[in-house]
Amino acid sequence: PLSGTTPPAPSSCDQRESKMDIMSTKARPDNDGEKKTKKEKILIIGGVAGGAAAAARARRMSETAEIVMVDRGPYVSFASCALAYYVGDVIKDERKMLVASPQKFRGRFEIEVRVRSEALSIDTKKKMVEIKNLQTGATYSESYDALLLAPGASPFRPPIPGIDAPGVFCLRSIPDSRHVRDWIEKNNVKHATVVGGGFIGLESAENLRRRGINVTLIEGGDHVMGPIDGEMLYRVNNKIKEEGVEMIVGDILTEIRYEEEEGEGSDAKAKRHLPLKLRTRKGIHIDTDLVIMSVGIRPETKLAKMAGVALGKRGGILIDDQCRTNVDSVWACGDACETKNWISGEYGILALAGPASRQGRIAADSMILGDKSKLRYRGSQGTFVCGAFGFTIAGTGINEATAKRLGIAYDSVTTHPAQHVSYYPGAKMMDLKVLFDPTDEGRILGAQCVGEEGAERRIDIIAAFIQKRGTVFDLEEAELCYAPQYGAARDPVDMVGFVAANSIRGDSPLAHWDQLEKGVPLIDVREIHEYTKGSAPGAINIPLNTLRERLGEVMKIVDAADEKKNTPGAEKRRRVYVTCHVGQRGHYATRALRLNGFDARNVSGGYRSYMAYQQQENNKKKQHPEPGTCGVES
Repeated sequence: PLSGTTPPAPSSCDQRESKMDIMSTKARPDNDGEKKTKKEKILIIGGVAGGAAAAARARRMSETAEIVMVDRGPYVSFASCALAYYVGDVIKDERKMLVASPQKFRGRFEIEVRVRSEALSIDTKKKMVEIKNLQTGATYSESYDALLLAPGASPFRPPIPGIDAPGVFCLRSIPDSRHVRDWIEKNNVKHATVVGGGFIGLESAENLRRRGINVTLIEGGDHVMGPIDGEMLYRVNNKIKEEGVEMIVGDILTEIRYEEEEGEGSDAKAKRHLPLKLRTRKGIHIDTDLVIMSVGIRPETKLAKMAGVALGKRGGILIDDQCRTNVDSVWACGDACETKNWISGEYGILALAGPASRQGRIAADSMILGDKSKLRYRGSQGTFVCGAFGFTIAGTGINEATAKRLGIAYDSVTTHPAQHVSYYPGAKMMDLKVLFDPTDEGRILGAQCVGEEGAERRIDIIAAFIQKRGTVFDLEEAELCYAPQYGAARDPVDMVGFVAANSIRGDSPLAHWDQLEKGVPLIDVREIHEYTKGSAPGAINIPLNTLRERLGEVMKIVDAADEKKNTPGAEKRRRVYVTCHVGQRGHYATRALRLNGFDARNVSGGYRSYMAYQQQENNKKKQHPEPGTCGVES
């Protein structure tokens, strides 16, 4: 059963072990090829990632089971991640987004798929599901031996005035994207507003700009892409503005007003759509021709709730590590379920195709093999990637905001390496941040990377280490492939491990811009021409090449700071912070100072990270609603 969130009585998953094996060894061909005597039936409600994966896996595990999959939409398996690119005309033929058709499931797997068929209710005692054919309106009952709920999630439409006005859309299905394209073409859209700056919001904004449409992006939090810590988006924010997108953060949409006017001439009887008039909480007024709402999802659990399936605190279906619910012979997978983040231990709704597909696979084995199944779902670490405005934004594990909220002890390191050696043409800077346990254990808690090239590769590597409960010391020893056009002899993954490990060992302790102790001197070891272009307030410029000959000067600066704070002689720490452009020269200076008796600490990420922190601090100063509102009033 779920630890800490065990579904309620009448029975726990452990008490149902014997009942879960709905297809016993007698019901399947054994090693001698014995034929089953009773044809067991699996009914799957919902397709796409979870349901479709379960159906195909179930067939691979049993040649004799009857498998039926129903979905209320017109397509049972499609690439939902491609929708914004269809809107942007990157993908020109919507058929390219279809992953598998009912005909393919029938021909390849002998699975019956019924689209435009909606499950209305479940009788768990009789093991019957009432289904409505949405084309004919007829209803009928379908039996099952094992039932898998994979209904997914629906876009959240906040209850604000005008939310159902023509021209207001969500992007969740192929018909949704088709409707947006049609609206753009029929109404000669010149301006669009995207509400919510998550995955779909950023992809929508980018693709609308690709079509030459002016875009306003409204985000309720202090930065877009909530899973990423705000300072990591410094270059992304600048690029969004460079691309002509008006970005409003710290504000929410409160009203949509819609009007029509009579047509003229031959279209006198037709009505023409006037621009939608939007208003935000801060009183900003926006005239727009199109609104795309991308403010999150809500799990589709109405059917499950009616059937007595237990839900969690976030409103999702509770499942155990075999994707079983608290109701006998009922499994669940995908976006409708609450998923455990195995790093933080927190449950939440995770709308990612990879975890949904794995859950479907595990559910299929459990339905076929029961407790003989060896597959278990350990939870998720939330590995993701998003492409927007020429940047790749990727992450895995927990971020700094989550660690603070849950009281998890952590430290972090930020580096700014190129994706491959600088002497090979095309080197481009990445911003890489890793969170880790600050104790001697050094376990990796999460990572984020933003860059034009190479970001997703580094996150995939670190995600694999996290999955094996790896440490920053493991990153130090990572042996990765190298050629000049692909990386470096010491890859950015190795380098971030070196920096974190050096900090834990005390060789080169880290400091952070938002945690600097007041009154402690800050030495900037960049060259004078770099320093004069911009520096952190109060930073004293002593270039690295002159540092050793100016140690006496540093001593006077540090002693003066201690005297100013009236620090007793016995307690003088000779603490000093060191910074450079990205952290490398700061490390060299920190080592030199520590070997000369100073308590020197290298400020992670250098001046480049300082500029990013300043941008984020300015965003935080703007009044904004509670986290998670994504730019709408709920």
